[in-house]
Amino acid sequence: MSRTLFRTKNVEQSIQDTEEPEHALRKTLSALDLTVFGVGVIIGTGIFVLTGKVAKQNAGPAVSLSFVVAGVVCALAALCYAEFASTVPVAGSAYTFSYATLGELPAWIIGWDLVLEFALGTAVVAVGWSGYIRSLMDNAGWHLPAYLGGREGAHGFGFDILAAALVLLLTAILVLGMKLSARVTQLVVAIKVAVVLIVIIGGAFFVKSANYKPFVPEPQAVPAGGSLKAPLIQLMVGWAPSNFGVMGIFTAASVVFFAFIGFDIVATTAEETRNPQRDMPRGILGSLFICTALYVAVSIVVTGMEHYSRLSVDAPLADAFKAIGHPWFAGVISFGAAVGLTTVCLILLLGQTRVFFAMSRDGLLPRFFSRVHPRFKTPHRPTILLGVVIAVVAGFTSLSELAELVNIGTLFAFIVVAIGVVILRRTRPDLPRAFRTPLVPVVPILSVCASLWLMLNLPAETWLRFAIWLVIGFVVYFLYGRSHSRVGRAEQSAAGGVSGPPGGGTR
Repeated sequence: MSRTLFRTKNVEQSIQDTEEPEHALRKTLSALDLTVFGVGVIIGTGIFVLTGKVAKQNAGPAVSLSFVVAGVVCALAALCYAEFASTVPVAGSAYTFSYATLGELPAWIIGWDLVLEFALGTAVVAVGWSGYIRSLMDNAGWHLPAYLGGREGAHGFGFDILAAALVLLLTAILVLGMKLSARVTQLVVAIKVAVVLIVIIGGAFFVKSANYKPFVPEPQAVPAGGSLKAPLIQLMVGWAPSNFGVMGIFTAASVVFFAFIGFDIVATTAEETRNPQRDMPRGILGSLFICTALYVAVSIVVTGMEHYSRLSVDAPLADAFKAIGHPWFAGVISFGAAVGLTTVCLILLLGQTRVFFAMSRDGLLPRFFSRVHPRFKTPHRPTILLGVVIAVVAGFTSLSELAELVNIGTLFAFIVVAIGVVILRRTRPDLPRAFRTPLVPVVPILSVCASLWLMLNLPAETWLRFAIWLVIGFVVYFLYGRSHSRVGRAEQSAAGGVSGPPGGGTR
C-alpha cells in the first residue's frame, strides 16, 4: 500500500498532459506579466499597516533590517521555486512539484492545503477590501444598509455585498482569459505602486534624523504564554522571543515575513507562460526584489517621520501623516490599500483555480473540472465553482481570526518545494534545468529551517486548525482521489497487460 501512496508522476508525463487539447491552457504570459502578478499579490495592506505596527512593538527603527532578513528568507524559497517552475512548467506549483518528487499522497495533501488556503485568503482579503470601500463611501456621504455591510456588528441577517461582488467580478475576469487578467492586474498594480511611491517620496520630506535614535532600542523580554494562542515553540520548550535589541530584529522578521507571502503563486502560472524556462525565474525573483525594496523604503520613512514609540498600531502610516498636518495622505493611503487588495484577491483566486485544475487533470478531483473553455482556454468550471463558493463565504462569514491559516499553509509549501529540489537533483540529474538553485543542498536546507522556524512561531491554535484540515484531506483522498488517480489507473492497466489511457508513470 505504501508504494501506491508514494507513487510519483514523472516530469515528462506532467508536461505531456499539458498538450491535451481539451485540458491545455493558453500560453500568453511574459516575464513582465509574472513580475506584475508577484508585486500585485505581495503588496497589500501590510505595507501601510504592518511596518509601523512592528516598529512600535518589536524592533523600533531597525524594522528596516527585519524586512531585509525576511526578504532573504523568502529569497531562499524563491530560488527553489524558480528551479522547479522553469524545469516543470506545469500548473499547480507546489502540488505538481511534490507529485514529481515526494509522491501522490504528499502531493494531494499539499494541493488540498493550497486550495483551501487560497480560498480562505481570497475571502479574508475580500472582506478587508469591503471595509476600505465602505470607509471611503462613508467619507463621501454614501451609506450601505447595515444588513449589506457584513457579519461584523450585524444584528440578525448580515451579508457583505461588496466582498461577494468583488469575488464574482474577479471570477468573470479570470474566465475571460489570462491576458485580460494580466492587463487588469498591470493597471491596478501601476496605481498601487504609484501610491506607495507617493507615500515614500512625500514622507521623505518630513523625516527627522532624531527619530532614528536609538536605531536598535534596548531589548525587552517577553513573558512566555501557556494558552493555545501562544506560539507553538513556547508550549514545546518554554522559549519566548524578545522585543527590541538584536533579537527583536529577528522577532519582527518572523512577523513581517507574512507581508511577503504570495510570490509563490507566480509558479502556478508556469503552464501559461510563453517562455517559462527564462521568464519564471525572472518573474519570481524580480517581484520579490521589488517588494523588498519598497517595504524597506516605507519602513525607513515611517520611523523617520514619527518616533517609533509614538506610532499608532491600527493605521501607523496614515496617522503619521495626520500628526504632521497632512491628512490628505491618509486618504491616499486608504485608496492605495483598497486598490492593492483588488489584485491580491484576483491572484489568490487565480492560484487556487490552477492548483484545483491540476489536481483534476490528474484524476485526484473529478476530471469534469479539468476541461478548458473552448474559446478562452481557461479552466472555467473550477473558476466559476470556486468563485461562487468564496463569494458566499466572504459575504456571510467573518474570517479575520483565520487569516494565519494562510501563512502556515504557505510555509508548509515552502518546505515541500525545498525538499523536492534536493530529491529531483538526485533522482533526475539528467533533466535540463534552465535555472539552477545555487549551492544545493545548502540553500534548500536553509529554506526548510527558516520556514520551519517561522511555523513554530505561529500560535498553537493555528497548528490545531491546520491539522484538522489535513485530516479532512486524508479522508477525501482515500474515499475518492486514490481510486481515481490517473497514475494509479495507468499502473493497473500496465500490470494487467491492458493499454490504458495516458496519464501516469513512475520514475
